[in-house]
Amino acid sequence: MSNTLLIAQLRSIVGSTNVLTHDDPAADLRAYEQDWRKREHGASLAVVRPANTPEVAAVVKACAAAGASIVPQGGNTGMVVGSTPDASGTQVVLSLQRMNQVRTIDGANLTATVDAGCVLQAIQEACETAGFLFPLSMASEGSCTIGGNLGTNAGGTQVVRYGNTRELCLGLEVVTPQGEIWDGLSGLRKDNTGYDLRHLMIGSEGTLGVITGAIMKLYPLPAAQLTAFAAVPSLEAAVQLLGLAHQHLSAGLTGFEVMGQFALSLVTKHFPQLRVPFQDRADTPYCVVLENSDQESETHARERFERLLEVALEQGCVQDAVVAESITQARALWHIRESIPLAQAQEGLNIKHDISIAVSRIPEFVRLADAQLQAAFPGVRLVNYGHLGDGNLHYNVQAPAGSDAEAFLRDDEKGVNTIVYDMVDQFRGSISAEHGVGSLKREKLEQHKSPVALGMMRAIKQALDPKNTMNPGRVLSFK
Repeated sequence: MSNTLLIAQLRSIVGSTNVLTHDDPAADLRAYEQDWRKREHGASLAVVRPANTPEVAAVVKACAAAGASIVPQGGNTGMVVGSTPDASGTQVVLSLQRMNQVRTIDGANLTATVDAGCVLQAIQEACETAGFLFPLSMASEGSCTIGGNLGTNAGGTQVVRYGNTRELCLGLEVVTPQGEIWDGLSGLRKDNTGYDLRHLMIGSEGTLGVITGAIMKLYPLPAAQLTAFAAVPSLEAAVQLLGLAHQHLSAGLTGFEVMGQFALSLVTKHFPQLRVPFQDRADTPYCVVLENSDQESETHARERFERLLEVALEQGCVQDAVVAESITQARALWHIRESIPLAQAQEGLNIKHDISIAVSRIPEFVRLADAQLQAAFPGVRLVNYGHLGDGNLHYNVQAPAGSDAEAFLRDDEKGVNTIVYDMVDQFRGSISAEHGVGSLKREKLEQHKSPVALGMMRAIKQALDPKNTMNPGRVLSFK
């Protein structure tokens, strides 16, 4: 089938206005063809925007018959170039942004059934209006979609209590590479009838099928929510504080984020309207933001939270702390943490790492990796922050002050990555904790994943997508 015939068929499925091509001078495809970090810019054959699952299935079936590969796309907010087309001009971008409905909220089952194109924040707000908490939360929640969150098994700031997106999903609806629809929207918490296809699809980054719908877990809204911003003298002290938080708050500990002072200084520099605590303390290399959400009364929860901070001050793992007195203040403290990626981008191009290490070994990892990077690349600035509560660091490397950031990225990214990822291997960590692999880390995955694991992954890909039409070039090279 020619490209012209395929595009005509796609238009007959979703309507002419929902098939965008470069031949149409009124169509602007830039938002679909450039990755979030503006590192890659591709060229698609067409951008197709279906409105429902049967339309997705028909589009996939038409593309399969024509031999055209598909790039599923939600909010296109990924960090590893996993949802933008390559430069060939032959790939079809399948945008799910029109599939943006919260289908049902089942209060008795504590679940929400949603379209894959639902923006995360819209799900949070719909569930809160219905009297429930959907706890998945991250800085990009105003733009990212639940399908992309599932495709990458996104983490966010509340993993320490609620787990990654995988733990929040009870069922999926998926279109296979052949255009068939698998309806797994049962909403069951127990189902031991064979292989768990849901978990196979979650984290597969669109390489095994297109997620079109999901059933997600809900929780009661917390009666009390407390947030503190604490200055700590070292990463070791931050780990000690985390242990105390587990002891004193138990399951009430919902968030525990660490931030290096250089990362916070970038927030102060680029967003001076934000008041960052403890910027004037030379003895505070790190700060922590921690959150306690509980079903207890506000008074009882606050007593436990303040007792935790008293013990931490007595033991020396906290030097000072600010406790939010209102939801507005709590949001302001979290906004500081969530502004770090934006401040870092304002500072210039950088080399990002999304790594996970056993929590107990993070201080040692950072000490050794910092030293090796400074020895190899004198003057580099380390933007170290992330989800200490679950062992996930965004251990990013900024060019030396005053240097050419673009040249640093071009000339030194490979060397920086080698040092960081080799060190991750030594600590039995992971080179991707929550962002996925995409095309950016595909070669690194093959260097750092065991041959046995890679062989099993390729066998799954071969079985489900033998023609390699689903998001080719992502996660694995197809041999």
